[in-house]
Amino acid sequence: MSSQKFDPKEIQNSKRIYKSATPKYTIDWYIKWIASVFVLAGMSIRGVDGFQFYDLIFSIIGVTLWTVVAAIWKDRALLLLNGVGVMFLIRNLIQSI
Repeated sequence: MSSQKFDPKEIQNSKRIYKSATPKYTIDWYIKWIASVFVLAGMSIRGVDGFQFYDLIFSIIGVTLWTVVAAIWKDRALLLLNGVGVMFLIRNLIQSI
């Protein structure tokens, strides 16, 4: 990664300089990364005998946080996906108890 500084006008007009589409260090930025860690933690133990409960808990937390991010972004597709996902995960949790 280059530590070279670019002029703001150069960045705005360049097609070769990478520009992030989402702002960094905002509340939604922190929530989405925390949510992603929880989803990945759940996925990493999925299918391991004896850890199904923890998989469900981690997944519920991660998908719920992604639903919060979707609401902040006003992204209906993400709201639908994660909202329904939370319901499925909670149903599975209730059935497993």
